[in-house]
Amino acid sequence: MSQLSNYTYDEINIGQTASYSKEISEQDIQLFAIVSGDNNPVHLDAEFAAGTPFKERIAHGMLSGAVISAAIALELPGPGTIYLGQTMRFRRPVKIGDTLTVELEVTDKRDDKQFVTLDCKVINQNGEVVVTGTAEVIAPPVKLVLDPPHLPTISLQD
Repeated sequence: MSQLSNYTYDEINIGQTASYSKEISEQDIQLFAIVSGDNNPVHLDAEFAAGTPFKERIAHGMLSGAVISAAIALELPGPGTIYLGQTMRFRRPVKIGDTLTVELEVTDKRDDKQFVTLDCKVINQNGEVVVTGTAEVIAPPVKLVLDPPHLPTISLQD
């Protein structure tokens, strides 16, 4: 990954956009279940999920929320952003192998606190909207350009 950079509050304009994409893998769903403690069988048990309205396993809804968080942390405003809140509406299920693209758009700025409001839309590889919502953040006060932190390699075992 190339260097990470951010937009300070003064550099952000209403109407500004950014996007971020991630493919949702089997390992993502398993790791999210482990980290969150959410082992709902609709996410982890194919036989159980076959009997649901989805007919197959689906990703945790909040995993899509985590991808929105990544878009905010990495793209707009970027590193140093403080997350204040998020609303989300789940529109369609996310399945293993889906590629999610988060589209962010700045819809409001509040100068007294340097709050930024972002419209958040998550779209799958078929162009279907899977999540909509709004995030409120505090934009970074200082311009940053830095190397991304190293992430460990993880392997799962049954």
